[in-house]
Amino acid sequence: MQNVAQPWLAYELTDSAFMLSLVSALQFLPVLLFSLIAGVIVDRVPKKKILFMTQLASFLITLVLAVLTYTGEVRFWHLLVTSSLLGLVNAFDMPARQAFVIELVGREDLTNGIALNSVQYNLARIIGPAIAGVIMGPWGVASCFLINAVSYGAVLVSLIFVRPFPTDKREPKQNRMLSDIAEGLKFIYQKKALLVPLVFIFVGATFAMNLNVLVPVFSKDMLGQGETGYGLLMSLAGVGALLGALTMASISRLGPKKLFLYIFPLIVGALVLAVGLTRSYALTGVFLLLLSFFYMIFMSSVNTTTQMNAPNEFRGRVMSVYSLLNAGAAPLGNLFAGAFAQNFNAGVGFIACGGAILVILTPLLILIRHKHFT
Repeated sequence: MQNVAQPWLAYELTDSAFMLSLVSALQFLPVLLFSLIAGVIVDRVPKKKILFMTQLASFLITLVLAVLTYTGEVRFWHLLVTSSLLGLVNAFDMPARQAFVIELVGREDLTNGIALNSVQYNLARIIGPAIAGVIMGPWGVASCFLINAVSYGAVLVSLIFVRPFPTDKREPKQNRMLSDIAEGLKFIYQKKALLVPLVFIFVGATFAMNLNVLVPVFSKDMLGQGETGYGLLMSLAGVGALLGALTMASISRLGPKKLFLYIFPLIVGALVLAVGLTRSYALTGVFLLLLSFFYMIFMSSVNTTTQMNAPNEFRGRVMSVYSLLNAGAAPLGNLFAGAFAQNFNAGVGFIACGGAILVILTPLLILIRHKHFT
């Protein structure tokens, strides 16, 4: 709900697609800056303890934003500050959550656990925007922020009852932060089964997932929609992602496929480009649904591949690089998309992003097939 309300509020306060993209970029910039450090900490500190602290911090930050918005005192710079703080929290929360999955379900059910994790996440992506679209009109965006703040209480209570599977403990070494980071990066570079999918997820995350920047502008300026119409489009994107996650859950025993890892991102690029070319509200919704469907299968396949190829002693650092490339790419993509939307229109923003995916990944795929990296 907050991910729908915040971009809408930013656009209302500034009437600028680029300033909207700046808010989104700042929410992910700390991930870009601190993920590698977070990965070392995740490998040293119990993940449940990290998650408890990150959820508590998120509750406090979101509550402040809700109060500011309810009282009418919210300013654009408030969004910049709260987005940056939430991004800092996410820099530690994301790799901890990803690495925590194996401690919840065990290695045997890891692929299915990752897929089911995607199911619950994308179910929220459907329910959240749908509710946000309905309540933003009569009750305002502040109601979305307040509900989000309250929801962290349920997460904190849930963590109290979690009993993770025991894993091998890694003894922390003094003054080895930089060497630990270097060790993790070297491990990834030398293991092509990790390196190649991570390069693909970086390109996909940079140019495919700028919906939070482009959809509100495209919906309002190109399709003439209000809050409800915008919320429905985001819900359709969530439906596609949920269907993709359910598909992965149903075939998880087969493991990730090369088709999902290397061909599906090209299909995503074509669909992103197609959104920019349409001016039909219904067709836009269909394209967003399909885009999210293929992207979720691709992303889940990369997630599974990285976790299956990461031993316990490197898991936190490997997943921190995954988070760095997956979420840390967002500032680059947000600013790229926002610049095109600001100087031209949101349709051109979609076309530029989709074209970039196809231009970058097509020669990479040819090189991979020629070199037999996989």
